Amino acid sequence: MDRLIYTAYSGMTGSMVSQRVIASNMANAQTIGFRAEMLNALPVTLKGPSLEARAMTDGEVRGASMKQGTLVQTGNPLDIALTGHTMLAVQAEDGEEAYTRRGDLSIDASGLLTNGDGRPVIGDGGPVTVPLGAKVSIGPDGSVLAADPATPDAPPQQVAKLKLAGTDGSKIEKGLDGLFRVSGGGVLPADDEAKVQTGTLEQSNVDPTAILVEMIEAQRLFDMRTKMIATAKEVDEGSAALMRLT
Repeated sequence: MDRLIYTAYSGMTGSMVSQRVIASNMANAQTIGFRAEMLNALPVTLKGPSLEARAMTDGEVRGASMKQGTLVQTGNPLDIALTGHTMLAVQAEDGEEAYTRRGDLSIDASGLLTNGDGRPVIGDGGPVTVPLGAKVSIGPDGSVLAADPATPDAPPQQVAKLKLAGTDGSKIEKGLDGLFRVSGGGVLPADDEAKVQTGTLEQSNVDPTAILVEMIEAQRLFDMRTKMIATAKEVDEGSAALMRLT
C-alpha cells in the first residue's frame, strides 16, 4: 500500500514544480527577450537490499527554449534585437559576465549603458559608458556611436562595441536571475560576424495559449494524484477492518 502512496506523493511533488515553472513563464510572457523555462523530470530510484520498486520524480529547470521570439519595430535607436544564437554580454550582480537576449538599452545618469533589467552592458573594454549629453545609437555590428549635438554636421564617433557572444558549440544554462552562463564557468567568445537589428525588440518566446493549456493539465494531474492518496487511505482502512474481523 505504501508504494501507491509513495508514487502519488512523488507525482504531486513533480506537479508542484511544474506549476511553478508554468507560473514563471506566464508571468514573463511580456518580458523583452525572455526565454521560456523548460522542466526536465528524471526518476530517482531508491537503492537498497530489497526490490527497487520505488522511484521519486526529480523535476528541475535545466534549460530554456531558445526559439526566436517575435520582432517588433520600436524606432528607438537604443533598442536592438539579436538574431540566431547570438547573445548580449552583460555584467551580473556578482560582477561576472553573463548573457541575455534582452535588448532594450538605455543610458543612466552616469553614462553607463544598461539593459531593461538594469544590467551594465559589456563591450570590448568592459562595461560600456558613453559621453553625457551625446546622441547615442547602435550600429548593425554592435558598435556604439556617439554624436555631439553641438556639431550636428559631424559624423558620429564609435566609443565602444557591444560584445555579441556566439553560443554555437558551448553549453549554457539559465540561472535564477534569468541570465545565461557557461556551464562549468568561463565566458563565451565574441562573434565578430554577429549582427543586430536596431530600432527593434525581440519579445518573449512564451506562447500564452500553450502555457494556459499546460497550467490546466498540471492542475488536473495534481488533483488526480491527490485522489490516489485518498483512495489508498480508503483501501488501507478497509484492509484493517477486514483484519479485525479475522
